[in-house]
Amino acid sequence: MIIRKYEEKDLREMINIWNEVVEDGIAFPQEDALDETSGREFFASQSYTGVADDGGKVVGLYILHPNNVGRCGHICNASYAVSSDCRGKHIGEKLVTDCLKKGKELGFKVLQFNAVVESNIHARHLYERLGFIQLGTIPEGFRMKDGHYENICPYYHVL
Repeated sequence: MIIRKYEEKDLREMINIWNEVVEDGIAFPQEDALDETSGREFFASQSYTGVADDGGKVVGLYILHPNNVGRCGHICNASYAVSSDCRGKHIGEKLVTDCLKKGKELGFKVLQFNAVVESNIHARHLYERLGFIQLGTIPEGFRMKDGHYENICPYYHVL
């Protein structure tokens, strides 16, 4: 498996993986699915979009972009998505590790996650294992798909 920059030919698989996470309603803040047009625009608008390519099949992806503007523009943010039938194979770890390198290459100084859902223990353990530091907890900061609220845990990693 390799992590590489996405290409036009990857878009259908990328959109499907992204929409799967959005539809689950337990990790991404987005509520609307991407279609071919909005997906193309969304992924192209990022500072970098990488994919996990397993023998020509996209099994995961990440987006990397500024977390803010101006005096805080040196801080980046990222999101990760792995196909549900490929989870548990350490693809997320490869995506995050590549993202840390790419963020530094692009001149960012810090990678910050604004809204890691507290119950997303697999992601939280991964981030902590890779050296991310939790900044605290925001009570009921994330509305789950079923309507109840869960805490979110912001994290950061110096690049």
